[in-house]
Amino acid sequence: MMMMLRSLSRPLERCLGVRAGGDALMWHADLKPHASGDFSIAVVQANNCLEDQSQVFTSPFATYVGVYDGHGGPEASRFVNKHLFHFLHKFATEQGGLSADVIKKAFNATEEEFLRLVKRSLSVRPQIASVGSCCLVGAISIDVLYVANLGDSRAVLGRKASGDKENTVVAERLSTDHNVRVEEVRKEVEELHPDDSHIVVYTRGVWRIKGIIQVSRSIGDVYLKKPEFYRDPIFQQFGNPVPLKRPVITAEPSILIRKLKPQDQFLIFASDGLWEQLSDEAAVNIVFKNPRAGIARRLVRAALQEVAKKRD
Repeated sequence: MMMMLRSLSRPLERCLGVRAGGDALMWHADLKPHASGDFSIAVVQANNCLEDQSQVFTSPFATYVGVYDGHGGPEASRFVNKHLFHFLHKFATEQGGLSADVIKKAFNATEEEFLRLVKRSLSVRPQIASVGSCCLVGAISIDVLYVANLGDSRAVLGRKASGDKENTVVAERLSTDHNVRVEEVRKEVEELHPDDSHIVVYTRGVWRIKGIIQVSRSIGDVYLKKPEFYRDPIFQQFGNPVPLKRPVITAEPSILIRKLKPQDQFLIFASDGLWEQLSDEAAVNIVFKNPRAGIARRLVRAALQEVAKKRD
């Protein structure tokens, strides 16, 4: 899933993707206008059930963009899609504007509400305790950009190079990948669990927390955050219990605040499916060098072409 925004300083319109005629499992919304520019969205369904969600919302305080990459099922990403922006707007209204504190409160409220849903649903849907979602949010308030992230979705900004390279674009990563394939993240998790030599293990070709999950932060994944869930007989009938002394992943977002500048051209918000195939630099160059119409679809197709090359 990816979302590309251009001309960053004004509100966007709400958008829903449409089915692409030539791509059986791709949905897209080609160039859509907002007050001073445009944006587009493309989504590829990788599983039998589409687990990802995205949204754009304009409030009096900010324009919000969200990309939610679900895993284990669609419930968490759908829940975030329904509730997170509500909490952002609510807390921003109460505190007179957007701030890092507002964003943290909104993420925490979303996590707590999903936990309540899991508790209510466990007896009939025990698997919901293992459902989670990465969560990437961008917010533009006047000329300030906020980026908040859980998991390994990523926001990358394309800005014009200065000096003699004015006809080139520079990629600036705005989010942190909370994935234990990254050595710094792996060390962070290990330092939080000095008494557990198996907190991060290499299995099935990748690093995983407790041999299960790659991301260290998410909404949901309650059984990896609340020891009482893995002990619950109902959940133990569904899956393999993981002995926990304390949570092994969190819902604490990384937040970046950055003033927008005249040379800032566009933003790319995408889940890891895009970034596993395209570097930040490759993605911003595709956007910079191609017509804006259908640009989100073009990026997704470029990633799919890379997948096809690796299979040959």
